[in-house]
Amino acid sequence: MIVGILNVTPDSFSDGGLHDTPSDSIRHAVQMVADGAAIIDIGGESTRPGSDEVSLEEEMSRVLPVVRELVKELDVPVSIDTRKVEVARAAVEAGAAIINDVEASRLNPEMWHLAAESGVSYIAMHMQGMPKDMQHHPHYDDVLEEIHQFFADRLSRMESCGIARERVLLDTGIGFGKNLEHNLSILANLDYFHDLGCHQMLGVSRKSLFGKLLGLEVGERLVPSVAACLEALNLGVGVFRVHDVRETSLALRTIKELRQRRR
Repeated sequence: MIVGILNVTPDSFSDGGLHDTPSDSIRHAVQMVADGAAIIDIGGESTRPGSDEVSLEEEMSRVLPVVRELVKELDVPVSIDTRKVEVARAAVEAGAAIINDVEASRLNPEMWHLAAESGVSYIAMHMQGMPKDMQHHPHYDDVLEEIHQFFADRLSRMESCGIARERVLLDTGIGFGKNLEHNLSILANLDYFHDLGCHQMLGVSRKSLFGKLLGLEVGERLVPSVAACLEALNLGVGVFRVHDVRETSLALRTIKELRQRRR
């Protein structure tokens, strides 16, 4: 399953400013669905390293017109990528079916209560620190075990709020409070988290780890992004959040066809 990224922001690291009007956003979302996206994930606030939080009013004005139109226009679910419960609530009321929460480390469970009461699905992402400072000096004694413990704790707390585990997707948060070695260790061991009983979503599209690992600029990172998705597929990951929907879809479809013909 492919989740198409729709950033209606001026400053996202890869596509900031490309789809920041409602008409451009809707056109791009329709194309992503035609290219193979099964979900469209709409974000109105950049969470790239070093980014500043935008106001509630600004984020609302960016995402809600797009959510309302896409719910009418598309026959696939719409996801809202936000840290603010007010934005999530308004988007769910407008028809969004998924909350994508990069701040699943929250102390206030209000977002979880919203997901439980509304019946929407919930994506819980791991992040060490906050976007403004998360890449300053990330440290783990054991990155896999610490993320595993984080998810186990959050799943227990979410279940106590009424969110069934089968409605939760886990996102290890590649690039969110991790250095290159942390990211590579996670990508090589995504099957470490299967015992938690949830599907995983991988968000690795065009990320800076490929710049550090291979010396590539943002626009040159398609091939390693798709390669990472294919290896994640081999490790049991089934949901991929990407910018390059068509290319990723073609690669995954090829693997599916080959697997169906194994003896």
